Amino acid sequence: MVRGILSAALAAAAFAGTAFAGAKCSKDSHCPQESPCCSLYGDCGVGAFCLGGCDPLMSHSFDSCVPGPVCQSATYTLDSLDDVQTIDKYLGDASSINWQSQGMPAIYTDPSSGQKSTLLTMAQGTVGTLLASTHYVWYGKICSKLTTAQGQGVVTAFILMSDVKDEIDFEWIGIDTQHVQSNYYSQGVTVYTNGEKLTVPDKSTAEEMHEYCIDWTEDKLTWTINDVTQRTLDRKETWNSTSNRYDYPQTPARIMLSLWPAGLPTNAKGTVEWAGGEIDWNSPYMQNGYYYARFQEVSVTCYDPPSGAQIKGKKVYKYTDESGTNNTVAITDNDVILGSLMGTGENPGEKPKDGDAKATQSLAMVPGGNPGGGAGDHQLATSAAAVQPDGSSPQATGSANDGGASAGQFIQNSGGGGSTGAGLIVQPGLGRMGGSALAIVVAIMGLIAL
Repeated sequence: MVRGILSAALAAAAFAGTAFAGAKCSKDSHCPQESPCCSLYGDCGVGAFCLGGCDPLMSHSFDSCVPGPVCQSATYTLDSLDDVQTIDKYLGDASSINWQSQGMPAIYTDPSSGQKSTLLTMAQGTVGTLLASTHYVWYGKICSKLTTAQGQGVVTAFILMSDVKDEIDFEWIGIDTQHVQSNYYSQGVTVYTNGEKLTVPDKSTAEEMHEYCIDWTEDKLTWTINDVTQRTLDRKETWNSTSNRYDYPQTPARIMLSLWPAGLPTNAKGTVEWAGGEIDWNSPYMQNGYYYARFQEVSVTCYDPPSGAQIKGKKVYKYTDESGTNNTVAITDNDVILGSLMGTGENPGEKPKDGDAKATQSLAMVPGGNPGGGAGDHQLATSAAAVQPDGSSPQATGSANDGGASAGQFIQNSGGGGSTGAGLIVQPGLGRMGGSALAIVVAIMGLIAL
């Protein structure tokens, strides 16, 4: 019965399309005051729109977005989902939760060793799974031990993404288990010459656990595999005389781990070809009805802020200027936790109480999709998913035996262009398209009193 209700709600939401998504946002067209936060996907809303991925350069004001929690040196073993919260539940308290999820992560136990790790799963009819850190990194060494998904059209990613779309990538194409693609971007601008394919030593990326590291300083960026340096980029090599700035990733970024379907037949021809062809949903590489990538560990070593940084506190990163460069980021004590998904950085609100009046506005509260990579030019449509009366939405976590996936459906339009294999997912109209995505925009017709 619940499944039937959810399916009907999803169908109705998908039919509504961009009506649920609300206003779009760009550097030239900021979000309106009533839905002030510009998400990673170029839509305006409140709630989760104002948390990780909220672009302060496109939002109503710099205060609309919740400031990003500062870097935290730690090793995450990823052997449990206790430290993971779905995007529709997380309200910004990074002191209690370190990972935010979309899709269906699941715990896997190795039958030979008993060691547990997290699977990112992707079943037919979904856009895969994303884990994003709640803490940001502003220079540091970030490593992950993982095995990749295998099969044509299937892409595994380990990336850093800032709110102003600076980006550093590792990305694996499912048909090539001997290589990984490295890439970087500055403020979401696609430069097709930035990518470089790296050889992975020893056994295949799908069969053997390897450690991949991004060592990111103010002046140098290094990609390593199993402690061996594979690529180095000096900031001085990225000077752009036209914009009079370095096209070098330089702003606080979240860690993103993802598995996503680049090979959907509705994606751009170039993207599908880059991913090795269309996805086979009856592939022998699927288990329990889904493709999977296994992440065993993520480690973070934080470096000092850049020289000359605006240090006014020690809790959060906050942008102070529309240029969006490292000299416009301040470290302050102005941390914000939302009271509910109706909150924003400017007006976080309080947790609803029994008897509170219901909200009468219809606002988008939860952006979605899977920013796994793919700096392609294909167009992506917007879908919507309905929140249930108990506050739940089509996000899920489960065990490796569940065999399920997050509810939802693909609604993607093909377009021109190819993909170099790295990048973020944004909505049409922002100019830079990427990856594959379902933009899950949750429209709330009324806030149900708790």
